[in-house]
Amino acid sequence: MPNNMTQGSITKALLLFSLPLIASGLLQQLYGWVDAFVVGNVVGEDAIAAIGATHAVWHFYVMAITGFTSGVSILSARYCGSRQDQKQKLVLFTFLVVVGLVIFVTTLFTILFAEPALRLLKTPSNIFEMSEEYLRIVMLGIPCLAVYNVYSGVLRGIGDSSAPLYSIMVSAVSNVALDIYFVAILGYGVKGAALATFISQAAMMVFIVIYTFIRYPLLRFGITSFDLDILADGSRLALPITIQSMVTAAGNLVLQNFMNTFGSVTVAAITTAYRVDSVIVLPIVNLGTGIATIVSQNKGAGEKEREKECLRIGIKMMVIISVILMIIILSFAGKIVAIFGITEEAIMIGKGFFRGLAPFYIVFSLIMALRGFLEGEGDVIFSGINGIITLIIRIILSYALCPFFGNMVIAYAEGLSWLFQLALFIWRYRSKRDIIMAN
Repeated sequence: MPNNMTQGSITKALLLFSLPLIASGLLQQLYGWVDAFVVGNVVGEDAIAAIGATHAVWHFYVMAITGFTSGVSILSARYCGSRQDQKQKLVLFTFLVVVGLVIFVTTLFTILFAEPALRLLKTPSNIFEMSEEYLRIVMLGIPCLAVYNVYSGVLRGIGDSSAPLYSIMVSAVSNVALDIYFVAILGYGVKGAALATFISQAAMMVFIVIYTFIRYPLLRFGITSFDLDILADGSRLALPITIQSMVTAAGNLVLQNFMNTFGSVTVAAITTAYRVDSVIVLPIVNLGTGIATIVSQNKGAGEKEREKECLRIGIKMMVIISVILMIIILSFAGKIVAIFGITEEAIMIGKGFFRGLAPFYIVFSLIMALRGFLEGEGDVIFSGINGIITLIIRIILSYALCPFFGNMVIAYAEGLSWLFQLALFIWRYRSKRDIIMAN
């Protein structure tokens, strides 16, 4: 049965919903960590840089998929709060068809044009062939991720955050075992890491489909479950988030191009640092998802006071967690990035990255809290616009401040852009608070 979070303790609901998401995120990041650890220690630093040079392309698809399915999750949560459970299977099937078709076509296009894409990004020549081989294989897993994320989005909407955790546990175990087998034992190099990622993503998809079919009879759909009204409602919520995610990912391609000009050592260092950063901020990101889901369920149920209380409690939790995370990463950044087998020069670059970015974690936590609240209320268009503005500011700052910070500018530009993003979210919340709550 769906987990309705319109009653009881908000703190308890937020923790119980968010903790499995955090654990899921940690395991999902294990893909990148294991790839980098095994490849870095078995093949070498150039192999890490080769994988890192493809990240922006792969991440473009991941951002688009997760952005769209975040909107699907908000719609599903609203139906859950208003007790319209019969619509959940319509949401699932409709968006499986739409997302699946779009991702299949675009993924095929990227595989065919991997070489010109990497040349456009100015991928260093010493790692180009490895990057191309890795990208062509790892892109095969994108359709699997698309199916997984649609299922995961609907399940989150009905309050089940454990299913994604179980799915990713299956995937993570598969990925670790296959990485060791393909890279360390068979000596396949980056090709082996890509194969391991693809197969483990396919396993994750199969698991969540079977789990959902067995656990939730209300989500068993038929060919007649495609619904144009559901598509319209979901698209109104999902498209602004998707556009923002895709523009952000496209901006990351620009920044990847910018970062590549510093050479393969910096690419390896910053790529490794971002792998660590993506794990460190997971509690913040997933608490934001929890806020969005609980707010959306309560909006569907008409519980306005619980919506506001969820934001207040969420902000307090976010601030405490962000301070703890900042202290941890500033204390152990060098030791953490060193485990990936990069050189001493790259380790120092990684440490410098966190000295520039970590002090801004508290700003990022406030952004995620306000964004989660506004998106849960359905105010997704402004959230998307804000994200695009922030990206533009980040790119401008990267180029403008480069003479002062060198290859560390990537960290400082991101942190400073967060200040602008937070200011815009605060303005939006204050100016629209009464209107949002009235509706």
